Amino acid sequence: MIELLILYSIISKELTMYGIKKYIDKFFAPYTKPSFGVIKPALTRLEKEFYISKRKTMSEGGKQSIYYSINKDGHEKIKELLLKSFSKNPIQFFADARIKIACSSALSDEERNIFFHKLKNQTLEHKFEAENIINDETLSMNFYQRIAMDNAICEYNNLAALIENLEKENAGNS
Repeated sequence: MIELLILYSIISKELTMYGIKKYIDKFFAPYTKPSFGVIKPALTRLEKEFYISKRKTMSEGGKQSIYYSINKDGHEKIKELLLKSFSKNPIQFFADARIKIACSSALSDEERNIFFHKLKNQTLEHKFEAENIINDETLSMNFYQRIAMDNAICEYNNLAALIENLEKENAGNS
């Protein structure tokens, strides 16, 4: 997911690694807080795979700065990362869903329709699984397990409702 965050951060202007970290912290902090130790190797991978370019400059104080920018292949990589299947792991699914929704403006209206459709289907699959567990009378769930499962079902319902609103908004923009 770090690659998506980096590419999205530099979609409209070039940034230094510090600028990328600052952008991610500003817009994605409720979902993730990657360290420089995560960002730097991801930048190296993206550069080696030719999704980004770097430009070195000297500041007025004589310090070298490296600016990163996205290229055409990087724009395609964003789309690929956004449309990639979601994790079957519910915890990872929620984290990925939030980040991908926040970055979905990088997609065309048609691509967003596909994205929202995939996201809603996966959300409903997770919800269905949770409902099956809570309704399984052969399982003797304790109070805390039941409360946690009820909460998960509420989260899936909220995400499904959000996606439906986003689908309507996207249809209105078409």
